[in-house]
Amino acid sequence: MMLIGVIADDFTGASDIAVTLSKGLEGEGGLRTTQYLGVPSGDADATVEAGVIALKSRSLPADEAVAQSLAACRWLQEQGCQQIIFKYCSTFDSTDEGNIGPVTDALAAHLDVQSVVMCPAFPAMGRTLYQGHLFVHDKPLNESGMQHHPLTPMTDADLRRVLARQSKNRVGHIAWQTVSAGSRAVQEALAAQAEEGRVLVIVDAISNEDLTTIGHACRGAALVTGGSGIARALPHNFIAEGRAQGQRAGVPQVSGAEAILVGSCSGATRGQIAEHEKQHPVLMIEVKEVLSGATGPQQLVDFIQAHQGQAPLVYSSGDPEAVRQLQQEYGREKIAEALDTLFGQTARQLVAEGVRRLVVGGGETSGAVVSALDLDALTIGQEIDTGVPAMVSGGERPIALALKSGNFGGKDFFARALNML
Repeated sequence: MMLIGVIADDFTGASDIAVTLSKGLEGEGGLRTTQYLGVPSGDADATVEAGVIALKSRSLPADEAVAQSLAACRWLQEQGCQQIIFKYCSTFDSTDEGNIGPVTDALAAHLDVQSVVMCPAFPAMGRTLYQGHLFVHDKPLNESGMQHHPLTPMTDADLRRVLARQSKNRVGHIAWQTVSAGSRAVQEALAAQAEEGRVLVIVDAISNEDLTTIGHACRGAALVTGGSGIARALPHNFIAEGRAQGQRAGVPQVSGAEAILVGSCSGATRGQIAEHEKQHPVLMIEVKEVLSGATGPQQLVDFIQAHQGQAPLVYSSGDPEAVRQLQQEYGREKIAEALDTLFGQTARQLVAEGVRRLVVGGGETSGAVVSALDLDALTIGQEIDTGVPAMVSGGERPIALALKSGNFGGKDFFARALNML
C-alpha cells in the first residue's frame, strides 16, 4: 500500500522531493518511490511506497491548479496514502493570485485539516526560513534574484504577507525558537494555531536538523506542505512504525545518444552553461527567431545529432534584463508557450531518432519535455546533485532523464549528469 503521496506543482520539484523520499534519513533508507507524470489512469504498482505526481500547475490559473491538485489527491487517497504532501518551490514561487495559497486551502478543506505546516526551507540549497522571512543564502528572497523571475517574481521575503494575499484562510507562524525546542513543542504550537483558527502555518527552519524536527512533529498529519526538505524525515515515521523497511532500489544506466535542453534564465544555470561551453558544443536560441518561425525543432535536432558523443547543449537562457525586454515586446505568455512547444517537439523528435539520455534545465522546460514524451512513470535512482535524481522510464527502450530546477546543481552539472545517466 502506498504510504505517502505527493502533489508537486512542477516536474523538477517532483523529482527533487522524490529523491528525498527515496533517501530518507542517513543510514536508515527511504521509501520505494515512483514519480508519475500527471495523474495516472490506473492503479499504482503494489510495491510503490511513495508516489509523486508531477503536475505543471505552478503558473496555471488558480482554479485550474486547484482542480488538478484535487484530482491528484483523490487518486493518491485511492492508492491508500496516509499522508499527502503538497510540494512547491523552495523559493515559494507564486503570485498574489496563487497558486500556493488556493491549492493549500482546497487540499486542507478536502482533507478536513485544521492546521497545515508550510515550510519551503531547503538549507542544503541555501534556502532558510527565519521569523517568517525566506532567505536565499545571505539575501532576503526579494533581493536574491528571484524578484526578476519571468513568471513568478518574488518581491516580498515575508511569507506571512505573501500567503495572506493568496489564501482565504488565516495565516499563522511558528518561530525557530519553538522548532529548536523539539517536535513536541512544534506539535503543541500547531494545536494552538488551530485553536486560533490559523489554518496555514509558516514554520521556520534554518538547518536539516530543524526539518527533521518538523518531520517528526508531522507524524500522523494528513497534509504537509513545503519544499522537498520537508520530506526529509517523513519516511522515518513509517519505518519507525514498522510499516516500511527503509530501502532504496538502484536504477541501471542507459546507453545511447544524448542531449541537453535548457530553458532556465537563473544565474546558476547561466553559469553552468558557460562552464559546459568550455569543453562541449553549445547552441543559443534567439527568442525572436523562434517567434518568427526561423528557428524550429529541426535546427535544434540537427545541431544535437551533428555533435553526438560531445554532450551537445541547446539553450534559450538569457540575463534577466534581456528576458524582461523581450517579455515587454512580445508578451510573457507568448514567449513561454513558444519555447515550451519548441523544446517539447525537439525532445520528441530526438527520442524518435534514438536519443536515450536527456538532461533538461528549468522547471517549465522540464514540464514541456516530459509532457511531449508522454511518459507515464519514472523510477527514481541515484542523486546526481542535491535535489536532482537520475530517473528511468519503463518499457523496452527506456529513457534516462535528469530534470534540473534553475538554481540547482554544481557548475559542471550538465556533463556530470549525462555520465551518471
